[in-house]
This record gives sequence, structure tokens and C-alpha cells, in this order.
Amino acid sequence: MIKPRSRRGGGRPTIADVARKAGVGAITVSRALREPERVSQDLRRQILLAVDELGYVPDPNARALASARAEVFGVLVPSLTNNVFAEVVRGIYDSLSDTPFRIQLGNTHYSGLEEERLLQVFGSQRPAALIVAGIDQTPTSRKLLENAGCPVVQVMETGPDPVDMMVGFSHLDGGRRATEHLIEMGYRRIGFIGARMDPRSQRRLAGYRAAVEKAGLFDPRLVTTTPLLSSVSLGRELFRDALAKMPTLDGVFCNNDDIALGVLFECHRAAIDVPKTIGIVGFNDLDMMQVAFPSITSIRTYRYEIGRRAVAMALAAIAGDRPQERIVDLGFELRRRESTAR
Repeated sequence: MIKPRSRRGGGRPTIADVARKAGVGAITVSRALREPERVSQDLRRQILLAVDELGYVPDPNARALASARAEVFGVLVPSLTNNVFAEVVRGIYDSLSDTPFRIQLGNTHYSGLEEERLLQVFGSQRPAALIVAGIDQTPTSRKLLENAGCPVVQVMETGPDPVDMMVGFSHLDGGRRATEHLIEMGYRRIGFIGARMDPRSQRRLAGYRAAVEKAGLFDPRLVTTTPLLSSVSLGRELFRDALAKMPTLDGVFCNNDDIALGVLFECHRAAIDVPKTIGIVGFNDLDMMQVAFPSITSIRTYRYEIGRRAVAMALAAIAGDRPQERIVDLGFELRRRESTAR
């Protein structure tokens, strides 16, 4: 076992001297100085008293090595081409632009195994903080995050059991609100159309189902989903499939805006009147929703702000001022437009 280096010949006090003076281990002293929030107030006071009595000043070279984690934010998202996550990443980059921190970006491709691999890589590089999309980590990923030794912020969702901190919104509530809007506007044969169907989309589907079941309108034939990658052209195909199963369909909640735009295009091709015959609601409210014709009602999510807030929470924790509010729900907004203005 390697013992901590001690002072020689009455020279500069070392961290080992502080540890002996305070009656604790050198690792505890290091933790108290670098991450004071992880040490009890009484123990921290005891260590700081020893520091003052000895006149201990950290070795700048050792300090630079120990604080290597303070130079990098690890960011994991499931897609770099999806505009939804691109907005989150933009918020993160903008928030860190005037700080000394760099960003290491990882793409999990919606794979739990890839997320585990990237977390192992990121963890070995001692990041200052980790920002991770979603709350559905595998047990291995969860353990890696819990043992990362740095602030962790899960983004794009909220849930009851954060690893450390989280900022986002409820996809279930968003799906329920979108469906309730269609019901309020007089639509009754309301379908759900979804692609990719990752856990966030599954929760939107659960919100849809809760709303139609409460209204006594649920029919399993109204649900049309696929694991395929979402796209506008796929939205057209899925809408045709939905009509084949339920010709009386008069409303559609789509799990994202790409699918909603595809539904609108197929309505144009088939001469189906929107919103008179079919009402359409999307999710995320990308720019194309307001410029489509007719414009498409969608659930607006605050993705850029989620990125900014995640950085703010992580920076506060790094500075020893860990936010008391560990779960931040930024909510969402239903943007009503022509596609449901019956």
C-alpha cells in the first residue's frame, strides 16, 4: 500500500500533514477541499482548521492534475441529427461558451449498450459533469452515473428518482394534453401514430391512451406504431395504414412533428380536408409546424432552455452550491393552430 507523501525537512506542508493534524485520511482532506458538499460540516471545519494552522497551500501542479475533471462536460444524447436534441446541445454549448469548460459529445444511437460503453469511456476521463438524455438507463449505466464522482444532470424528462439532478418535462402529460385538445375540439375517432417508439414516445402513447380511455373513446385499432426511424415519408405511410384499419378516423396525435407533417402531406394527396375531416397534433413544435399549410397544432417543448438549465445546475454543483431543487420541470405548451381549428 502506498502511503501519502509527507513533509520533508520542515519544508512546505503536504496534504498528508493536514490529514494527520485533522485525524483523517488524505483522501478525505482532498475531498473536503475539492468537493466540500460531500463532507459533513463538522469534518470540513476540522480540516480547514488544520489547513489554517499548518499554512497548507495546495501544490498547483497536483491541483491541476486533480482538477482535470473540471475541464470537460460529458454530454450523451441519442441522436445528433434529430432537431430536438440538437436544440438541447445548442443550449449546452451556448451556456459553456464563456467558461473554461469543453464539451465531449457522445451519440448513443438509442442503444442502452452504447450508452454503457460511452459512460465507461467518459468516466475514465474524469469529467467535471455529465449531462445525459433520458431517465431509462440500464442498471449498469445507472451505477456508472452514480459512481461518476461528478454532478450528473438527466435531461428531457422528469421522474421520481434522479441519479443526481434532472431537468425536463412529462412526456406522459404532454401526450395526454395533446389528445385532450383533440377531444375538446370535437374529434372522436382519434388515432395515435408513432415511430421509433423509444421510452419517451411510449410515455406519450400512455398519455394518449389515458385521455381516450377517460373519454370512453379507446379502440386498439386506433394505435399505429413502428420501431422504424421517424421521417416525414414514414408519416405518410403510417397514416395510410391507420386509415386502412379505421376508415372513420377523424383525428391524429403524432408522437413527433415529422410524422405529423407526413400525415398532413398525405391528407393533401388524398384530398382529405384538414381540419374539417381530420385534426392533426404533433409533438415538439419545430419551426415547420407554424409554416405548414394549414399550420399544425403541436406540443411545444423548451429544449434550448433545458440545455441551458442543465449547465447552470451542473456549474452550481461544481462550485459547491448544489441546487436544492434536484428535479426541475419546465413543462410544455400546447400551440393551437389551424390543423385542429374545426
